[in-house]
Amino acid sequence: MASADLRAELDCSICLSLYTDPVSLRCGHYFCRSCIVSALDAQEAAGVYSCPDCRAEYPERPALEKNRKLGNIVERFLSAQPDMEETGIFCTYCTKSSVPAVRTCLQCETSMCHEHLGAHNKSVDHSLIEPTVSFLHRKCSTHKEVLKYYCPMDAACICVSCWMAGDHKGHDVELLDVASEKEKEKLRKYLEELNPQKAEILTKLQNLQDRQRNIQEKASDKRKKVRELFMDIKKQLKMAEKKALSEISRQEEKIVSQISDLIKKLEKEEDKLSRKMRHVEEMCHVTDPIRLLQESDITVCGHGDDEDTEADGGEGRSEDDLDEVLISLTLHRSMRDIVTNVTSELGLHVPDILLDEDTAYRYVKISEDLKTATRSKDKQNRPESPGRFLYWDQVLSRCGLSSGRHYWEVEWDQIGRCGIGLSYPSIKRKGDESGIGYNDKSWCLLMYGAVCTAFHRSGRSPLSVDTTCPRLGVFLDYEAGRLSFYRLCDPIRHLHTFTASFSQPLHVLFFVKDGASIRIIS
Repeated sequence: MASADLRAELDCSICLSLYTDPVSLRCGHYFCRSCIVSALDAQEAAGVYSCPDCRAEYPERPALEKNRKLGNIVERFLSAQPDMEETGIFCTYCTKSSVPAVRTCLQCETSMCHEHLGAHNKSVDHSLIEPTVSFLHRKCSTHKEVLKYYCPMDAACICVSCWMAGDHKGHDVELLDVASEKEKEKLRKYLEELNPQKAEILTKLQNLQDRQRNIQEKASDKRKKVRELFMDIKKQLKMAEKKALSEISRQEEKIVSQISDLIKKLEKEEDKLSRKMRHVEEMCHVTDPIRLLQESDITVCGHGDDEDTEADGGEGRSEDDLDEVLISLTLHRSMRDIVTNVTSELGLHVPDILLDEDTAYRYVKISEDLKTATRSKDKQNRPESPGRFLYWDQVLSRCGLSSGRHYWEVEWDQIGRCGIGLSYPSIKRKGDESGIGYNDKSWCLLMYGAVCTAFHRSGRSPLSVDTTCPRLGVFLDYEAGRLSFYRLCDPIRHLHTFTASFSQPLHVLFFVKDGASIRIIS
């Protein structure tokens, strides 16, 4: 009965079942969280909340306090005294009330509570198990007797008759408890073998989750920086627009002012000339010879003023146009500053790469600006140099990169074969091992027709590349040991990344064959 009383104290007054995730109101009454939440939701329309037990009202929706201690009590009650919700099995002999069963007798096929179990054990020695209503799998299908033994030879649970006179006669058998313990021991050993595998999987899982979270955080941070960068670019573009428009307005105001002054001057001259012309016309109608001859001198003396007027007009016309070069330079400088600022914000340095003619193979032609290498049919007239390539059609850049993050672009004319990459200056100058990618001192992409291959230490990794896109981007992070190549068509795509611990300055290295030409894009 004590168990029943305790059970009554652990029932929620709303659902009349054991508490699930118990919470309390300020008035001290407890409910299942889902039950009280539903009740408060129903009261929300009325605007007044109250306790379902004591009807205590709350002007605002009351906070729910989790009661861990009560939840632990419910869990312990369930583990010590399984109830109807857990097993649904009750004592066969308690007919007046439903009392949960604690054991079931296989021989009697009855379930008993603590009280009736004590009386049963005093009278007989039967096999007792956890409460159940299923007896078929616990009795022999042939002899209808309780299964008591285990036959390892046939891997079967058997009854006494099976062992004494049935199919398992003469077999070495074990009691079910003994066989069960042996099986448990095997399972424990197997579990010990599985634990390291599980630990390894959990470690990998944790690493992947950490990596996933790290990527998401980096992506979020990068999105934020890109948004801030574009906001800054918009501001700078506004300023660039303002500067260019201001320069146009300044020139317009200056030239228009000059033209206005000339217009006023010419209008005065035109008025003066009109008066003279009217006077001349009057003279043409004078009949008195003496008057005509005396006043005609006055008319002619003003002829020099007309020449001054023409000179002024011509001078004005030579300055009546906008200085478009100055406007373009103003805009170009502003845009250049924006690009420089963006490059700096991204942490990239765009190096000024120049090719070193003193390293160029005798059939590799270098352009005057030292930006283009072309495989020529004609031998180039160059002096001997200790750094010159003597076996492969290659050329190094003048300066090396020994720190920082750098980015530049190159363009291939898609003729012949070419190699684009980086190399230590200590690369050999003759022999097979002096070729780009044929040693541990150089890293490159080799391109030939539709084939593109990442090449290092003679190891080849074929890549899928769009051969209609001749321009490539090259990124070097020296400290991180990363050399990456990108296809610069729309959309931009990553082609390949080499990773290494760089130990020497890295020089740009070009290989050109069969008329190929590569240009560094400034």
